[in-house]
Amino acid sequence: MTVTIAEELLLLAYNDEKGTQLVSGTQLDPALAGAILAELAVNDRVELSDKKVTVKDPSPLGDPELDATLARIAGEGKERKPAWWVQRLQSGKLRTRLLTRLAESGVLTEQRGKVLGIFPTTRWPEANPDVEAEVRDRVISALAGADPDARTAVLIAIAHAAKLDRKAFPEASRQRVKEIAEGAWTADAVAQTIAAINGAMIAAITASTVAATTAGSG
Repeated sequence: MTVTIAEELLLLAYNDEKGTQLVSGTQLDPALAGAILAELAVNDRVELSDKKVTVKDPSPLGDPELDATLARIAGEGKERKPAWWVQRLQSGKLRTRLLTRLAESGVLTEQRGKVLGIFPTTRWPEANPDVEAEVRDRVISALAGADPDARTAVLIAIAHAAKLDRKAFPEASRQRVKEIAEGAWTADAVAQTIAAINGAMIAAITASTVAATTAGSG
């Protein structure tokens, strides 16, 4: 089964049995938006730099989320920074759409309930462990010293930026994670993509945290 980098990130970000998040939405939602941008870059549809996202090839990839984002970028009419796009793309709705896709394909199970019998809640426990197992095998191999492919490197870098790596891979070498997250091992194009997404995510997470703090204090 083929899944996107964003969906791979989600599988790592949810507890397999409880179906609950390992990190907050403030961290996870910008990470998912960053993963979509990064996947477009890995597939040579866009080029990312600190200052702009440039469309290289507007042809669809065959995935609804990726294609909708690519069309949105192409139709913007003005080149925007990666941070601008992460801010626009991130949302709880995006997360729910991706989780629902994974449930519909049999990877996760959607379980709805209520907290205290009043507040609706949804959990997403794992139904088919094979997909996440393949993702984990790739990541663990890279963290053990193997050269990661571009998809795996981007996944590790985004997980690190979202502070998910320590929860999903607590035994991993912090130094090795940092090497991959900084793109020190790879070609310029992938390193540039990683750097741009890292910067965009940091900006988005900071903005979301400030907004949440301000709203809470008000």
